[in-house]
Amino acid sequence: MNIYPHEYLLKAVYFAPRGKHRLMALGSVLAERYLSPKDKLVGLIGDAGAGKSLLIRGMFPGLELTNDDEGINLRPLPLLEDYERGNFRHHSYHVDMRFEMAFTPPYRLAEAVKKAIDKGRRVVIEHFDLLYPYLNINAELLIGIGAEVILFRPNVFGPFPHEVANEVFPSLVYRKMAHSAEDLTGYVLKEMGIIKPEVHSDIRNGFLLEFKEKPEIDLEVLEKRVKELIAQNLSICYYDEEHIKLGQEKVECTGPRIHVSKTGEIKGFKILKELKYDPIEKLYIIAGVVGQQDNENEVI
Repeated sequence: MNIYPHEYLLKAVYFAPRGKHRLMALGSVLAERYLSPKDKLVGLIGDAGAGKSLLIRGMFPGLELTNDDEGINLRPLPLLEDYERGNFRHHSYHVDMRFEMAFTPPYRLAEAVKKAIDKGRRVVIEHFDLLYPYLNINAELLIGIGAEVILFRPNVFGPFPHEVANEVFPSLVYRKMAHSAEDLTGYVLKEMGIIKPEVHSDIRNGFLLEFKEKPEIDLEVLEKRVKELIAQNLSICYYDEEHIKLGQEKVECTGPRIHVSKTGEIKGFKILKELKYDPIEKLYIIAGVVGQQDNENEVI
């Protein structure tokens, strides 16, 4: 009898990265560690802009998404079309419930999903919490995306989709604030003539900018300038896949859809006033946080 580590998974938690490639890379890792070839029902839960589609692209390379942030890719919905024909032609199907509910009653989508998994097909469902009341079958792998990516393998006692939604939906705003604050900080560093960070990393409710050479910078001045931009309440909007529009300026960004809409929505921003050093990676680190802090140098 084969025993797979994922069968004993209670809960796995990862920081939700903000860059496009980092999200897809995380998806690839999650699939390798936690996805079983036998999984037929995979549910993802998270608000718009959380990065669900990118995570799916990383977890299921080659799966054609019916729609994503770029627009509509496939119509009619392949799952529903094959259900009505009585012939499921594909191994895996994708459904975005929030999108599809504009065209098809949810009970009809639930019927199609049940039939597909009965036929041994896999269905990957975004906004799974919207389908569950009609499906009454929990996902074999349930993934929530907010400030963190949280994975569960539910049993008959849960966790249930609404519980995951209650955990991840409120936290997404901190991830968006942190990303916007990170890009503002990078913008100010460029103004100050500081070279681009070698690495961007994540901490809870914050970000790390890592440099090979020690940046000669007054962190008090850096924080003050970022707070000035926050106070200006500049608009932040998607420009293209590699840039955002900050006010009237185009700014480079690897995750242009994961932002607050205005700089004034960034609350509780601080730069930790001590430049950290990682002796293993040999990198100097500037850390920024958003939200509530217990004290100046501790992120809660």
